[in-house]
Amino acid sequence: MVKDWIKGLFGQNTSQGVDAVVSEIAPDERFVVIGDVHGRLDLLQSLLSRLDDDIPLILVGDYVDRGDYSAQVLRQLHYLSKNSHGRVVCLLGNHEEMLLRFVEDPKRVGGLWLQNGGVQTLASFGITGIAEATVGDRAIEVADQLRQAMGQDLLSWLANRPLTWTSGNVTVVHAALDPLQPVTNQPRQICLWGHSLFPDQARQDGQWVVHGHTIVNHARARNGIVSLDTGAFATGRLTAAEIFKGGVRFTSTR
Repeated sequence: MVKDWIKGLFGQNTSQGVDAVVSEIAPDERFVVIGDVHGRLDLLQSLLSRLDDDIPLILVGDYVDRGDYSAQVLRQLHYLSKNSHGRVVCLLGNHEEMLLRFVEDPKRVGGLWLQNGGVQTLASFGITGIAEATVGDRAIEVADQLRQAMGQDLLSWLANRPLTWTSGNVTVVHAALDPLQPVTNQPRQICLWGHSLFPDQARQDGQWVVHGHTIVNHARARNGIVSLDTGAFATGRLTAAEIFKGGVRFTSTR
């Protein structure tokens, strides 16, 4: 069953067919990571349809904004993570962080989120006619509408997304890790927004880092880092990586 899935996921419809032989990479078990979805439900479903239920699946965050179907992406991932018995793990991204901060304090942070794809996310929840410059009392009204449209269960799930996930010497995070600090001692800001030394400075502890957030032309594995964000919202290319002992294999939707 697993063999058939690997053939289906990484042997067909693969735009690059890239295999990175990395002898140092050693997760406790084979797993798959999907990069930044950004509201592209169609691309997410294209990859999910190929997955085997026995393989751990990690998503790096940034499920919302920019694309047209953020609400639907969130609801599907919410359902999958709640019903997968821990197999599906959805990390927090900086765009989810902006959404959550908007709900909590729309007057202060509304502009940042709305100008970075929040308007599209609101529309996916049926909240339309919102300008990127919406501020003040109007922003409070919009935040209340979003809270009602999402519902407390979905909001609570989103707020409780982890920042990292680790298997063996591989850690998955949304944006970056500080290469000079232990994996277990990473500030929230760095995990979500990045670090100036990442990805140019290699870690000294042998830990590999799989991340999204920063768009690359092609997914790659080098210098102890696996980069997965191929700009799905704009390129139509959502990328997944199979991580296994001794290597990484990529596939994407185009």
